[in-house]
Amino acid sequence: MEPADIQRVGVVGAGTMGSGIAQVAATAGHDVVLQDVDRAALERGVDSVESGLARDDDVGPGEAETVRDRISTTTEMEQLAGTDLVVEAVVERLDIKQDVFDSLDRLCDDETVLGTNTSTLSITTIAAATERPSQVVGVHFMNPVPVMPGVEVVVGEHTAPETTGLAHGFAEGLGKTTWESADKPGFVVNRVLMPWINEGIRAYDEGVASKADIDAGLRLGTNAPMGPLELADHIGLDVALHATETLHEELGDRYRPAYLLKRKVEAGDLGKKTGRGFYEYEN
Repeated sequence: MEPADIQRVGVVGAGTMGSGIAQVAATAGHDVVLQDVDRAALERGVDSVESGLARDDDVGPGEAETVRDRISTTTEMEQLAGTDLVVEAVVERLDIKQDVFDSLDRLCDDETVLGTNTSTLSITTIAAATERPSQVVGVHFMNPVPVMPGVEVVVGEHTAPETTGLAHGFAEGLGKTTWESADKPGFVVNRVLMPWINEGIRAYDEGVASKADIDAGLRLGTNAPMGPLELADHIGLDVALHATETLHEELGDRYRPAYLLKRKVEAGDLGKKTGRGFYEYEN
């Protein structure tokens, strides 16, 4: 299969990432089947797509309706049969992802390529739940998907070169720029990004500087658009903690989560999505 042959795309999971992937795929002209076990999540996902299209200056009102009409929703995994490519974007739990891939493997056509949007989990281990590991690949979009220009393509132990090439071509067809990573813990982005965030939190907890000065120093000193504490709030402190814990388990003490990060998550202060993290937000 060539990237130009991908017409019907499945997306599993209608959360922030899944709805964003559905939006960019539909905007690029693909018919999209957005699946989630939770009907309310699907409704929120569609609302997110519509809001995203309304904010997109490159999409006019008439075109936005056309894009929206390319997305169908379902709670039934069986509706993903007949898709050319499926991208999984469910919660970052290996057991859940393996269950999803086991189902997709049984339901989808033999030629269908299965992608995962995981940010830290092993592509090889996820692929082991299928009978088609050569057709499983990491397609890691950045958040927010419609805005961020890059996609990380992750090559599992048994991912075929043709599958890797298809993933690059698909993402580039969505207007994204790709880079490639081996199936190592954290891949490129989170292997480097999570220690940066973690050390920023440690520096704040140890009184090196105020949170505002830590963020200002990293913004102005590195030309990053956000400092580490701001970015942690944006990502979600629970998400950052989970990613750091995964890296710590795989790579040892240099990735040990900062105490303050764990304390914030235990307190329910998860960042922008809860209105309070290292900073406060109006929701």
